Amino acid sequence: MRSGTIAFLLGILSLQGFSDLPAPGWITLLLLSIPAALWLPLPWRLLGWGVSGFLWCLWSAHHILGVSLPADLEGQDIQVEGHVAGLPELFERRSRFEFDVHHLWVDGERRRWPARIRLSWYGRTPPVLEAGDAWRLQVRLKRPHGFRNPGGFDYERWLFARHLRASGYVRHESMAIERAVPLRYRLDRYRQRLSERLQAYLQGPAAGLFLALTVGDRRAIDTDTWEVLRVTGTAHLLAISGMHIGLLAALVFWLARRLWPLAGERALLWLPAPRAAALLATLAATFYAALAGFAIPTQRALIMLLVVMLALWRMRPLQPGRTLAWAALLVLLLDPLAVLSAGFWLSFAAVALILLALGGRRQRLSRLWQWVRIQGWITLGLAPLLILWFQQVSLIAPLANLVAIPLISLLVVPLALLAVIGVLLLAPDHAGALIDVVSGLLAGLLELLGVLAAWPGSHWQSGAASGVAVLLLALGILMLLAPRGLPGRYLAPLLCLPLLLGAYARPPPGQVWLTLLDVGQGLAVAVQTHSRVLVFDTGPRYSARFDTGAAVVVPYLRQAGYRHIDRLVISHGDNDHIGGLASVRQALPVGRIDTSIPGEIDGKNVHRCQAGQQWRWDGVHFAFLGPAADSGAGNDASCVLRVEAGGQVALLSGDIEKASERTLVRRRRPELAAQILVAPHHGSLTSSSPAFVAAVDPDYVLYPVGYRNRYRFPRPPVVERYARRGARQYRVDEEGALRFVLGEPGGPHKDFSYRQTRQRYWHVVDNGK
Repeated sequence: MRSGTIAFLLGILSLQGFSDLPAPGWITLLLLSIPAALWLPLPWRLLGWGVSGFLWCLWSAHHILGVSLPADLEGQDIQVEGHVAGLPELFERRSRFEFDVHHLWVDGERRRWPARIRLSWYGRTPPVLEAGDAWRLQVRLKRPHGFRNPGGFDYERWLFARHLRASGYVRHESMAIERAVPLRYRLDRYRQRLSERLQAYLQGPAAGLFLALTVGDRRAIDTDTWEVLRVTGTAHLLAISGMHIGLLAALVFWLARRLWPLAGERALLWLPAPRAAALLATLAATFYAALAGFAIPTQRALIMLLVVMLALWRMRPLQPGRTLAWAALLVLLLDPLAVLSAGFWLSFAAVALILLALGGRRQRLSRLWQWVRIQGWITLGLAPLLILWFQQVSLIAPLANLVAIPLISLLVVPLALLAVIGVLLLAPDHAGALIDVVSGLLAGLLELLGVLAAWPGSHWQSGAASGVAVLLLALGILMLLAPRGLPGRYLAPLLCLPLLLGAYARPPPGQVWLTLLDVGQGLAVAVQTHSRVLVFDTGPRYSARFDTGAAVVVPYLRQAGYRHIDRLVISHGDNDHIGGLASVRQALPVGRIDTSIPGEIDGKNVHRCQAGQQWRWDGVHFAFLGPAADSGAGNDASCVLRVEAGGQVALLSGDIEKASERTLVRRRRPELAAQILVAPHHGSLTSSSPAFVAAVDPDYVLYPVGYRNRYRFPRPPVVERYARRGARQYRVDEEGALRFVLGEPGGPHKDFSYRQTRQRYWHVVDNGK
């Protein structure tokens, strides 16, 4: 069973490397692979399991992609009819929710489209939405599209794994439909109303934690709290998943096992105590999972628990390895795309590590030391996965979890569930008292975690690790955790060195790597020399919780192995250029900031950029060509940076418009000639005047534009103007992050287009790009 599950998993994983899905006709081979997996001799049986995993995932992927938004409907006003799914998220001037579409109307024609989409509803007072509400909405949609950068989050993969095939926003002319709430939405509606009732009892920073631990509602947790939980390695405590459900079930099982005999001999004859305990523990776990809306992590946890309880019900001895294999197989059969989630790997790996820690060496340990040992094993054992998925490991996680796990699982969760039951049974006084106790415990824990998170060296940040280095690290950790008699165990630390001491790629002296990052409708550029890095603009801030400094710029620099920024240029004060500055400065030390708006940026290392300033790094020449002293303000005051390596030039022009372009052509025409130009003002009609284009005469023009941006940048006349000069033109919304190399013989060249080089099948819509 274990080998079959591993082969099935490997088959699923093999599909994830495909850039395009194989034809759906291959799925019919399941009729051959399933019998092979069940009845052929062992080597062929494993092959049957692997092929079955591949084909099962192929069927699931085709099923999801089959309901993708048709390309011709992007940006069109269309009507959709369906139901609000899940718990809507409320923000200051918008609500965000998932919507199950049953039908859509295009030009008055009704079509069936059974897809789930993600919508935002903007306005000062957006309507109050409840799970299960039926609506006919006027919407504008687009296909799944996210930023594509090295080290960045793959938003398109996240949408695909959640079966979301379009996103967009609600327009006017929408109307609610009076309909009975379908059964499938009633649980989420009940959870939403329960969450609202609980909020009447809650206040302070612990409110969001309480709701997350009881009804799986994490909407009220602020960004600072998430950061504390991330640094201390305790974010997993807010997911109603294996640990909480397992410990709750264990507590109920232990109590029922001891109390059931008190029911008398007749009850024991009718239902033996082990079976009664297993049944009650399963019911308690199912109730808790229902409060979380049977979210994917709770589904995994519940499946694991049901496998264990089934063995107890049958009064069979538990075989941990076989039990874990059965649970993993059932999870993969339910959702083969679970492998795209870090939670799948972390949850099963954590359970496996706990089982190994509790087994193995048979020396007697006190409960405390056994608990410490489990935390040490989990921290070490999960390190390769955390580095692979998040490029970081919390070094204080063992200490933080040593306190947090028993507090949350043995006190907070049971008391919080009792409080929820009190609210459900209309016992407000008792419920309120329990909620106050739980809120106090959570507030104290959050304060302690904040102190731990502030410790120097609380977490270790890695750069982009190769698969080989992560595999060697995993092997080295397994050898460290192995029994002492294992031959060659002393070599384990050596296997960890490739990742710990790994060197990061850098351009040789005299060369430059210029990477235009994909930040949507905004600008951020990383300029790397042999030993230094410069960042030009930080992209936009989209909301109080999200900006591209934190989402794109910082992850890119960290995966490249940078721990500080030597020089940061903020061309001017528009949000799409300065929006990520605060997040970048919070995450990484900055040696110097050059900007056209020094009065708007705090700090002693902030300087005004001015035409004529220049410096050299590693044989590479940098010079500001603008702004001139008489450039005025706004877009025309943008810093204009010239980068030259080996006689090859790149020009970063910010948002300059025709007035500044005329000044540059008049005063600095010889210095404008460049092989690579980041188009002024994203390709707007207000920029790229004919005289400026002729003076620069670029070989490559790069447009930092957002997908289906409302300005329709770059504008066709601008594109045509550069095309007449013979320039090759690239857009980051189509290419993802773009890297060019300057200083090599033969002229500058494109090193990679991240969207093309790292394309996977979930980036494809309707089998077309």
